[in-house]
Amino acid sequence: MAWEGMDRTKFPRVMYPCMVKVRSSEGSQESTLTHTENIGMGGICVILKNEIKLFTCVDMEIDLLDIDEHIKPKGKVVWNVRRKSIENVKPMFYDIGIEFTEISKSDNERLRKDLQMLIGPWVFSSVRIKHRLNKRF
Repeated sequence: MAWEGMDRTKFPRVMYPCMVKVRSSEGSQESTLTHTENIGMGGICVILKNEIKLFTCVDMEIDLLDIDEHIKPKGKVVWNVRRKSIENVKPMFYDIGIEFTEISKSDNERLRKDLQMLIGPWVFSSVRIKHRLNKRF
């Protein structure tokens, strides 16, 4: 289920089947293993059986399915949407949007390279140009 409320021009997203461990920074030390719905430079959408409340801080470990180490950004839940029971793929699950709040330079660069390879360099260039133009007005 694609939630159309996100500004996809600011942070292009790609459907990329990463494995992700998500753990709430608040309270439980239990991790949930899941996969991405999509991922971009600004954040990630994961599919979970249980809701994570808005603005909850989370620790993540993302396997980009390459030979390198997993990236380990921190994030904040910025939206959650329960899927409808009539959907064919994982009905009654939650799509959870997590904004990256802390990511190392090396992890950020690796993610950028992987996404650039999948989306194409022209997307990142046009987004940067558009973002600069918007700042001028």
